[in-house]
Amino acid sequence: MTGLQGTMGLAREHARGFLAAGADRPAVPVVQKVLIVIAELVSNAVRHAPGPYVLQLAQHGGRLLVSVSDGGASSPVPRPPDLAADGGGFGWHLVQRLSERVEVQVHGTGGKTVTATLLLLAE
Repeated sequence: MTGLQGTMGLAREHARGFLAAGADRPAVPVVQKVLIVIAELVSNAVRHAPGPYVLQLAQHGGRLLVSVSDGGASSPVPRPPDLAADGGGFGWHLVQRLSERVEVQVHGTGGKTVTATLLLLAE
């Protein structure tokens, strides 16, 4: 995906379709958590990394792996939320809070992949 206008909506629709096609459909609150994590990872890739990004979803048992790869060579850095100036700072904290695990793999040739693991069936 390119990160151009409309890309975020495509990412969310892809995730909804992926989850709906599974044998075990997660409850609405779980789907909402997944969509928030996807929105944050994609928006971070668009905002902070050069070039297009790739969204990958994989289900392993009762877990969903959400991976976003981009051209940025540095790991995400949490920053304090900026309530006064609308400067953000909430996304990485949300991803960490809503996910069971978050891993960052920086590739030697450039770019990185951020993978968030979420429980699909336990709430």
